[in-house]
This record gives sequence, C-alpha cells and structure tokens, in this order.
Amino acid sequence: MGSSVNDAEKASPDVQPSGGEGDVHDLDSLTALGYTPELRRNRSLFTLLFQTLAIAAIPFGEGGPFISAIYGGGQLSIFVGWIIVLILDECVALSLSELASRYPTSAGPYYWSFQIAKSNKTVLSFITGWIWLIGNWTITLSVNFGFASLISATVSIYHPDFVANSWQLLLIFFAICLITFVICTFGNSLLPMVDTICAGWTALTIFIILVALSAKADVGRHSAAYTLGHYDTSLSGWGGFTFFIGLLPAAYTFSAIGMISSMAEEVADPAIKVPRAMSLCVPVGGIAGLFFIIPICATMPPLEDIILAPSAQAIPYIFHIVMGTPGGGLGLTFLVLGVTMFCSISITVAASRCTWAFARDNAIPGAKLFAIVNKKLGVPVWAIVLTTVVQMLLGLINLGSSSAFLAFVSVGVMALAISYAIPIAISLLWNRRVEVNQAKWNCGPVIGPIVNVIALTWIAFEVVLFSMPTALPVTAITMNYASVVLVGFMAMAAGWYFIYAKRVYKGPPASDGL
Repeated sequence: MGSSVNDAEKASPDVQPSGGEGDVHDLDSLTALGYTPELRRNRSLFTLLFQTLAIAAIPFGEGGPFISAIYGGGQLSIFVGWIIVLILDECVALSLSELASRYPTSAGPYYWSFQIAKSNKTVLSFITGWIWLIGNWTITLSVNFGFASLISATVSIYHPDFVANSWQLLLIFFAICLITFVICTFGNSLLPMVDTICAGWTALTIFIILVALSAKADVGRHSAAYTLGHYDTSLSGWGGFTFFIGLLPAAYTFSAIGMISSMAEEVADPAIKVPRAMSLCVPVGGIAGLFFIIPICATMPPLEDIILAPSAQAIPYIFHIVMGTPGGGLGLTFLVLGVTMFCSISITVAASRCTWAFARDNAIPGAKLFAIVNKKLGVPVWAIVLTTVVQMLLGLINLGSSSAFLAFVSVGVMALAISYAIPIAISLLWNRRVEVNQAKWNCGPVIGPIVNVIALTWIAFEVVLFSMPTALPVTAITMNYASVVLVGFMAMAAGWYFIYAKRVYKGPPASDGL
C-alpha cells in the first residue's frame, strides 16, 4: 500500500494536522482506516459545502446542457423535472453520506465496497475504483470542455456568424485545463477561500439573472401556466418519453455529488462534516436553482429558435435575446462563465484526490509516482498532472469525431452513478446495512433502506437515460456513443488488471470503520 499504517514513519510532519485534540482525533481516525495522514486538513464544513456547490455549479450545471431541456419539451420538464431530480438525487446523496460517515477517506466508493463486501472484496473494489476514476476524469473533462463551448457561444453574441472550429475549441479547452492545473497545484492554501468566494459569486449571479431577465423580458413574459407547464413534444421525436429527456440537465448538475468524499482527508471530523456537506448540497443548491430556472422559463424565446443556438449553448442565446442587446447578454453570460471557472477548479481538485487515493492503493499504472504528495505544496502534484493530461489527450478525440467526444459527457454521469450504486447495493442487499447503521451520521433503520432503494432505482434509470440520443431519428452524428466508450474504458481497466494489477493490487487496508 502506498501510505498504509505500516508507512507511518514516512509521513511528513509539515503536511500533518497539528495543534489540538481535534487534530489528534482526526489523525487517529485516519490511522484506524488504514492510512497515514498526508494532506492538510484546511477545510471546514462550510468550505466543504461551498466546494460541493461549486462542483454542482447551478447556472452552468443546468445551463450548460440546457439545450437538452429544450428538446425535452421546454418549461414543464425544466421546472417539474428539476424538482423530481432534486428528490431523487437527495436520496443518492443521503445513501452516499452514510457510507462516507462510516469510512471517511479520500478513497471513496471503492474503499466502501471493499469494507462492506463479504467476499471477492479485491475484485469488487478494483471494479468500483476504476469506474469511479473514469467518472471523475470524464465528468471533469465535460466541465472543462463545456466551459470552452460556452466561451465560443459567448463570442457569437457579438459575432453571430462565428462558429469555433474543432482546433479553436481544442485550444480554448487546453488553456482552461492548464490554468486550472496551475491554480490547483500552487494555490491549495487559498482554495477554501476560493470556494467561499464561489458561493458568493454564484448567489450574486442567480440574483442578478433573476432581476435582469424579469425586468427586461424583451420577448415578453409568459403566463404562470405557460412558465411552469408548457410542454412541446415535437422537437425530440421521442413522443411521450420527451419529458425524461428534459431531466438530463438537472441530473447532470448533481451527478458529481459524491466526488466531495475524496476531500475527506482535508477536513477535520470528516465522519460528520463530509456527510453533512454532501446531504445539504442538493436542497441548498436545488432551492437556489429554482430562482435561476423560473425567470428563464418565464421569459425565454420560442423553443424552436433556441435549438438553433450557436455551439448548441442555449443560455448565451437566451440571455442575448431576452435582454435585447449583445451587451446585456454578455453581462449575464460573463457571470455564468465565472461560476464555470470556479466549478473547473473545484472539480479538478476533487478528481485529483480520487486519482491520488487510487494510486496510493497501487491500482493504476505508475502508482508510486501518482501517490506522492508534494511536502512543500501539500498536494499530490503528479495526480493533478495525470488528471490534466488525461483530459487533454481525450480532448484530441474531438478533432476526429465531435459526436464520439460528446459521449464523454454522458460517460461521466453514468460512471459516477454506477460507482455510487455498487457500494449502496452491497450495503443494502449484501450487508443488510449493518455497517452504515453504525456510522456516526446515518438515516436510521427505517428511512435508510427507503432512500437506498429509491437511489438505486433512480441510478438504474439514469444510466439508461444518459445512454440514449437526445433526439430522433438517430444518425451517425446524433448517436449517443456513451455506452461504447464506457465499455471501452472498462475493457482497458480489465486488461490492466489481468496483465499486472492482479498481482499487486490487494485492495485498500482492511478496517472496521469509524
């Protein structure tokens, strides 16, 4: 193991917590889980919650793939779909929170699967870990590439004929990846403050958009019935199933809710604070999101016009048309770009900790290198490098096939969802919730099984939903290749396991949890 309790003497004093009884408790807690503390615990409950909300990034999470909600029928699927997804994803968040409380380490789902499974622990944790890692990498990729697409669409506000070609989009994407890399590597001590600023920026963004769209409404204001209930099934070709296509943006927004578990070794008392942050994200973000989507639903132009938006980015187009001037559209879009930048930073940090944790347990090629924590910076620099390089290499696929590349957005959601489902299912069906019922933070013996069942049912449907094309008829361009890409990734992971990892990967350290 890269940093098991047997390696305690290798831990660096200047990256360990120090200064009080709580710090000693946290050190002992992590040791009980089989690891030596290597990261600074410089985050609080609020900064952890703010990071979770930064990853959800409501204006970008809902706004980036907003075109899917337009194909999904418009206002009804946007408003009602948002509320439905909030309820379902809160069940997922609560289910994950129990596991994170029982086993609060950066290893996350693959550690949980290993500890709870009664047999085949190593194989189950390896499978869970690789799906978890793929999900972290590809969801981060989707955020950064979505950021690049949003920038391209913003240019189109002033230059309607401008359409970024694949090379231009790739260079914008590379720039975003490199900027994020620098901030995450050299600004770790400032990141809790960055997450706090992000929370304020996001709240301000939602408030300004609410006021600006409601006041200007250049194409008119819809009635309350139209705002909350308009439903057009003619755009997607899915008929009665159209509504569910409209769930995609909301589901994407909260798909990375479990990634905050990778920050467990950077917060004091993680057995309480991580589950609290995780479980609060959906209701807090969900309520804030209503103030974002309702004014858009009340003032948006005709759906058939929105689906023609440049770069398939609906939000800049809607802002431009509703505000009536390019300047007004640019001003509101700039606020969303800021939210997206914060999201890029926060999600990259979480993905890098996932990469580092999996390397620490010797599960990926070059594990010894990627498990190193830089003593001066207090971060796993090489894990951040790997996370960034993987994104940039996958970004090259867009040069050959934009439709194949877009599959990565769906793969991120699907992989994360499956990695959540495995430990939840093992806990509920195999372990009979024996372990999570002992967690410091749990849902109890009555509510717990209910939210677990709802979470697993929703995840099963979500995986199918994100593997489907947005619109019919299906062509080579509109085809959703997410299932193929996910299977391809898993085939490579399986190959690595049988070629080498089977001999060296023994799973994370065994533990009775906290």
